[in-house]
Amino acid sequence: MHDVVIVGAGPVGLFLACELGLAGCSVLVLEREPEPRSPWKADPLGMRGLSAASVEAFYRRGMLHALLTASGVDDDPGADEPGPPRGVGHFAGMMLDPAKVDVAALPFRLPSPAMEGVMTNLEAIESVLSERAAVLGVEIRRGVTVSAVAQDGELVVARAGEHEYAARWLVGCDGGRSAVRGLAGFDFVGTEPRFTGYVVLAAIADPEKLGPGFNLTPTGMYLQMPADGHVGMMEFDGGAFDRSQRLTREHLQAVLRRVSGTDVTLSEVHLASSFTDRAKQTTTYRKGRVLLAGDAAHIHSPLGAQGLNLGLGDAMNLGWKLAATVRGHARDGLLDTYTRERHPIGAWVLDWTRAQTAVMRPGSHAQALQGVIRDLLGTRDGTTYVYEKVSGSSIRYDLGSEQPLVGRNAPDLRLEDGTRLGDLTQDGRGVALDFSTDRHLRDSAMGWASRIRYAAGTARNDLGLGAVLVRPDGIVAWAGDRAPDREAFERAAGHWFGSPDFQAPPEIG
Repeated sequence: MHDVVIVGAGPVGLFLACELGLAGCSVLVLEREPEPRSPWKADPLGMRGLSAASVEAFYRRGMLHALLTASGVDDDPGADEPGPPRGVGHFAGMMLDPAKVDVAALPFRLPSPAMEGVMTNLEAIESVLSERAAVLGVEIRRGVTVSAVAQDGELVVARAGEHEYAARWLVGCDGGRSAVRGLAGFDFVGTEPRFTGYVVLAAIADPEKLGPGFNLTPTGMYLQMPADGHVGMMEFDGGAFDRSQRLTREHLQAVLRRVSGTDVTLSEVHLASSFTDRAKQTTTYRKGRVLLAGDAAHIHSPLGAQGLNLGLGDAMNLGWKLAATVRGHARDGLLDTYTRERHPIGAWVLDWTRAQTAVMRPGSHAQALQGVIRDLLGTRDGTTYVYEKVSGSSIRYDLGSEQPLVGRNAPDLRLEDGTRLGDLTQDGRGVALDFSTDRHLRDSAMGWASRIRYAAGTARNDLGLGAVLVRPDGIVAWAGDRAPDREAFERAAGHWFGSPDFQAPPEIG
């Protein structure tokens, strides 16, 4: 029996498996597909944009260099001063100008190797995570389709064919058509689609008839990527065509002609798939011993490239909490904070994609909205607002504190000796950073060494803080202009890390 069974070996399931493996949990990952490689995961069809927040998650676990190498991106150690981002994405197909991002207005931004988003592909992400999972002792079984899920107060069992896989916990990371979600009886609510979208890899006889990049038209939208023959398009048919009929060359060409307003010709279609803007979310991310993460918990259109990043955020948030529960030192209710913190973020992303769909709909009303939004995106405030949202830098969990840094992703604070916060988080423990001179915090932190790493020294930029307590997922749990006394530290640490007398296994502590 394993501590945790994860269903789904995509980026979310693999990242979660790595988090649990890092904490010493025994983890089994079950994946339906028999092979890890697919043309849908490699360039160009597998291209994905990781937000700055997602890149930071890889950085904090020591996987950033491997990710950049696998993605063919130069490894940047981080500038001495934060500059404007190189790429900022789009809103409803309207591109943002990086030069208009007001870096000074971004909350608590400090130089970091993970300041930027990264263009990569699913194959690169999964390769890096699979290698890390293997090092951490995670077992992955492929070609396994889960057909039943049953649980009681002690165990949860997943059935696949004639085999049963028992664990203390089960997490569904099996995508938008999640089997686990249905088998475990999660309520899944939201809105129905307005369009059918298509991703196509084809031979185009006359590509010059199509404009590059995003093209909003009176009848829909199309996107011509730099790679030859890689086209995306959206037709507002109420989602009627999605997975209802075979995607023939004739149909795809007809749709592309309608939304582009050209007589472009697809001479051959190599690969094609459809999707919609259906936006739904489970009402809770946990039912007993079954939890959901990623698209299994929430689906929406890919507008704004939020789905993968949202799922990785789920995995980072859930991983340490589930590990603490497995290992028996989590405080009561810690696992319930997963839904409480992540569900509002998922709901916001659904609304963010709904707003873009509304702006892109054919008709004079939506076109009038496009004009207003283009004007807003022409300003520094408008561009900065959108960048804050899509980069993840605006996310803040309500942890019951008025201190403005608490609940936010911790900036990459750096000591004078060059040690960065990101260097201190690679073993999955929390971090207590002490910038004070009396070092009273050191004595308080001694009893928590198995779960909280203590580091002290003068900071190159301490943001006016005397001490910071950072959760394993990089979220600031406590911050103040001076180090807390023992009572305050015990209260803050106990709230997130459980019993102070818990002793981790030697290989973890």
